[in-house]
Amino acid sequence: MIRVLCVDDHPLLREGIAALIGNQTDMEVVAEASNGREALELFRAHRPEITLMDLQMPEVNGIDAISAIRCEFPDARIVVLTTHAGDVQVSRALKAGARAYLLKGLVRKELLETIRAVHAGKRRLSSEVAAEVAEHAADDALTPRETDVLRLVAGGNANKEIAARLSLTEETVKSHVRNIMAKLGANDRTHAVAIGVKRGIIDL
Repeated sequence: MIRVLCVDDHPLLREGIAALIGNQTDMEVVAEASNGREALELFRAHRPEITLMDLQMPEVNGIDAISAIRCEFPDARIVVLTTHAGDVQVSRALKAGARAYLLKGLVRKELLETIRAVHAGKRRLSSEVAAEVAEHAADDALTPRETDVLRLVAGGNANKEIAARLSLTEETVKSHVRNIMAKLGANDRTHAVAIGVKRGIIDL
């Protein structure tokens, strides 16, 4: 029996997944969590074979929860289940230790197969996610400082305010913004923010 822990802050989605898995003879949902903190507690209590993990959650997000679980249980097999196909988000999840990355829109079609594949020791990326990762594979990544600047740009801060917040000169901030736009292929600040959100570099 493949024992599954389902982690998502939307009760309806958890219900849907429990119903889908409940119809299978080789798997069962043993516990449900609504945030990353609960996920770690329930993982300790149940030691599931597979954990389904959402990324955007209150208290502790999915990436931090994956890292925490894998830190204590290096063999944990975690499947990310999210609405976000952004390549940076995917890379973070895989680096944290996720074995598969599935979009919520594909749950009915691919979830059961993905659970069985990961249980058998395989890794899985849905085709849309793989295409997104491949598209940006050769791109220059933003530095942590550039990511901080982009986050503050997204918050509606002008260069002067960003400079004050990060203890930088205004010239340095301008230079960071230029680099960000060049790396992301953005036309302006708003476009850079939109790309940053889509690719999972920042959250709004």
